[in-house]
Amino acid sequence: MAWNEPGGGKDPWGGNRGGDGPPDIDEALKKLAEKFQFFGGGGTGGTKGLLPIVIAVLAILWGLMGFYQVDEKEQAVVLRLGKYHQTNGSGLHWNPSFVDSIKVVSVTEERQYPARGLMLTQDENIVEISLTVQYNIADAKDFVLNIKDPETSLKQATDSALRHVVGSTGLDGVISTGREEVALGTAEKLQNLLDIYGSGINVVKINIEESRPPTEVKAAYDDVIRAREDLERLVNEAQAYSNGIIPEARGEAQRLREEAEGYRSQVVSKSEGEAKRFIKLLAEYEKAPVVTRERLYLDAVEEVMTQSTKILMDAKGGNNMLYLPLDKIVQQGSSSKQSGSSITSDQMVDRIANDVIERLQRNSDRIQSERRR
Repeated sequence: MAWNEPGGGKDPWGGNRGGDGPPDIDEALKKLAEKFQFFGGGGTGGTKGLLPIVIAVLAILWGLMGFYQVDEKEQAVVLRLGKYHQTNGSGLHWNPSFVDSIKVVSVTEERQYPARGLMLTQDENIVEISLTVQYNIADAKDFVLNIKDPETSLKQATDSALRHVVGSTGLDGVISTGREEVALGTAEKLQNLLDIYGSGINVVKINIEESRPPTEVKAAYDDVIRAREDLERLVNEAQAYSNGIIPEARGEAQRLREEAEGYRSQVVSKSEGEAKRFIKLLAEYEKAPVVTRERLYLDAVEEVMTQSTKILMDAKGGNNMLYLPLDKIVQQGSSSKQSGSSITSDQMVDRIANDVIERLQRNSDRIQSERRR
């Protein structure tokens, strides 16, 4: 028979209590209150004694929730009731929960932000640049409080700084020769903008990974690059030629200067010597004019005759001139010397002199015979 049938078994809510009514809720609450009397003095006084314990437990939990750990590479910005209170470094710290809010920022970690865009150069050419910005957090307080979204501000400031620098540089400087200057100028401009914003961000370095003209004009720009390379090659060849010819020309010029200096010294010395010789000759001429004049004449004739191979002599009292081929006579003397090695130089001179005297004698006899006729 079921328990809820009339006359059936026991009521599960009423224990051994019989009857058909619902369970007694007041009786259940009374039993629960009796169990809590173990902690207090019983009745309403027991409930009052439980409240301090609950408050103490909640206070302990609230105190434990206030502890937090900050790593070596982090800083913690403390806001008390929404207002800046302090910045904590690494270590174990405590702040009252629900009163202070903690913003932990990694300050030593080096972060990167990539950027790419098309922009106009100073010479009105379009260039495509891709770069990477390396930065870290220099001031955790400014990074948390001064800017709502520091990452977005960094992107916008990077785009502004890059366009400012590229707009002040020509296409060749951006693409080839001045990429490093563009990176340094962009980093400096970007840091100035971030400092004005009070962002607390420190720009470490900007790396320009790629800078090239748009794809539509790449073929034409490749031709320009090849022409520039040819220009540089020709300039280098000309410089090499210049490096080779200029020292040689300088050496030749130095040689000519030294030769001119030697010639000048020779002429000056010779002139000074001639002047001194003339002064001494003048003194001798003043002592004996006739003898000195005759000596000068003979010296002059000797100097002229030594350089002549043929002599024409005018005989006194006649209309004919005597021709003496000295070169032929010398050649005959040389051939005679070669044929007879026993003939000495003095003998050869005597022979030549005798030959000359003989010719002069014959010429003189011929002139006298013509006069007799």
